[in-house]
Amino acid sequence: MKPSAFYLNASLYLGPQGEPPLPRSGFIALSVIMALLTGPAIVLNATVIIVSLMHKQLRQPLNYALVNMAVADLGTAMTGGLLSVVNNAQGYFSLGRTGCVLEGFAVSLCGIASLCTVALIAVERMFVICKPLGQMQFQKQHALGGIALAWLWSLTWNLPPLFGWGRYELEGVGTSCAPDWHSREPQNVSYVLAYFTVCFAAPFVIILVSYSKLMWTLHKVTKMACMEGGAVAKSEMTVAYMVILMVVTFLISWLPYAGLSMLVVFSPDVKIHPLVGTVPVYLAKSSTVYNPIIYIYLNKQFRKYAVPFLLCGRELEMEDELSMTTVETSNRVSPA
Repeated sequence: MKPSAFYLNASLYLGPQGEPPLPRSGFIALSVIMALLTGPAIVLNATVIIVSLMHKQLRQPLNYALVNMAVADLGTAMTGGLLSVVNNAQGYFSLGRTGCVLEGFAVSLCGIASLCTVALIAVERMFVICKPLGQMQFQKQHALGGIALAWLWSLTWNLPPLFGWGRYELEGVGTSCAPDWHSREPQNVSYVLAYFTVCFAAPFVIILVSYSKLMWTLHKVTKMACMEGGAVAKSEMTVAYMVILMVVTFLISWLPYAGLSMLVVFSPDVKIHPLVGTVPVYLAKSSTVYNPIIYIYLNKQFRKYAVPFLLCGRELEMEDELSMTTVETSNRVSPA
């Protein structure tokens, strides 16, 4: 069934003769791209969650936030990612109006929770590295409180379209759903502006301030011989660089999407090809695979347990064999 049977603005995704915005090969290419992003995102984020549940050593304040981000990114990949693969393979959104609303709500809920968690992690690193309040420690209760606030904030601002303030609609080439940036109805425009302000601009400002203070502190630390002891300083700086890298990928992933959305809101007459509108959408969804790669690679704790898990224990087996070989060699050379 054609998408025009369900959506008020379906004409945005069909040509003047009712033809689809992309040829069949174009939709297949998008489906393959999303599959290549979604598959690793599901595996890596699930790995972070599972190894954190398996090993108590990973249950630390910063890691609580990292795991929460993995949960949010996994939710985005399981809803928006998988559905984009299926719908692009079919060439149109096939789940009907209710499916569009549910997908738009689920993806937005998880996406905004993930953005807020990035802000939480940046703030945590700023307090640990820069110490604006002295020797205040970032404790478990702080992490859990921040996580709860991230989800509550996201839920608060993604529920209104279900009750008439704003709405979820097709976006890009018409194979995924999100808050409707195109409608010129007053209640919809007001919702989009409020949503952008509190769900993107506010976390962005928090991240930018924390990021700037982190960069300034790192700049000063490089001129010092040490900072609270060599090993501690090196460890803290490594985590700080991890957060900075996560912030940079956040900006690369989400700024084009937010920028295009605001362009459509403030310049409703601008003509944007559906494919051009789709690129920022998929770029934002690709953040679900970047984050776990960054903190598995740069976080020694996660890497210690995640890599053997992904390799089905092979690394541990190799280490055990090496240890056994070392012991046997020592026994041979030891005097009887």
